[in-house]
Amino acid sequence: MKPIMEAWLKPVNDLGASMSTLNKIGATDHLSFIGVGLPGFQAVQDYNNYDVRTHHTNMDTYERVNPEALKKGSVIIATVLYDAAMSDTKIHRAPAK
Repeated sequence: MKPIMEAWLKPVNDLGASMSTLNKIGATDHLSFIGVGLPGFQAVQDYNNYDVRTHHTNMDTYERVNPEALKKGSVIIATVLYDAAMSDTKIHRAPAK
């Protein structure tokens, strides 16, 4: 999947989407997809000006959203989803756990 994802990210490299990794990042939302046999991917953005102590707490509110990061992330996700939808190749699926 790594070479496929890197090809999908190439058009948005200038937005900062330039890295594809197979390294484990931690317990993230994508694991629930993998657990039932669906492809699951983790998108990681920089934590610039985002205090990780507020992440997933009652202080994690929309006022702390960086509008530019949200715009970039939306374009990147839309690009990858479009490429996945238009692909003639079935995306690899791990067996359900």
